[in-house]
Amino acid sequence: MGIRLITGGVRSGKSRFAESLCMESGKPVVYVATSQVSDDEMKARVLAHQQRRPSGWLVKEEAFNLAAVLADVPCGSQLLLDSLTAWVTNVLAKPPHDEGGDPVIWRAQMLAQVESHTHEWLRQWSGRDAVIVTDEVGLGGIAMHPVSRCFQDALGWVNQEVAKQADEVWMVVAGVPWRVKG
Repeated sequence: MGIRLITGGVRSGKSRFAESLCMESGKPVVYVATSQVSDDEMKARVLAHQQRRPSGWLVKEEAFNLAAVLADVPCGSQLLLDSLTAWVTNVLAKPPHDEGGDPVIWRAQMLAQVESHTHEWLRQWSGRDAVIVTDEVGLGGIAMHPVSRCFQDALGWVNQEVAKQADEVWMVVAGVPWRVKG
């Protein structure tokens, strides 16, 4: 199986499709949740995901340090990471090294931080079965705000790096999975 990347738009059915792939694997599933609950609407989204998941899945919540949590995933299990989008958001939301300084330096520091962390946790996945959920940011326009553009660039780069290593890439459109690679 290897790495399977599931991408698509917001509310396209990515998570449901990813969960179905994990259920079909027949392996014990370790679900890595990256979302942080910051308001009632996000709490409701997380609750919907929790209620849909089989009770036998091991759940690990980690908003930042994916390498550490992935190092603890038992061999022979199916990893489900949901989602890279939330993870990139969390990393970018941490205070930058040059907070309040030059926005160009801030952007470079943030993108370097995302790149460093991504390479670190991707090394952990060598030889493991993983289903990874992310949002596709390459179909819309360029954002107007510098922080939003940094997010688009960071997530787009992460998606490309994961897709390079993935054995399969799927895009979900209106609940319909479409195999792009593999």
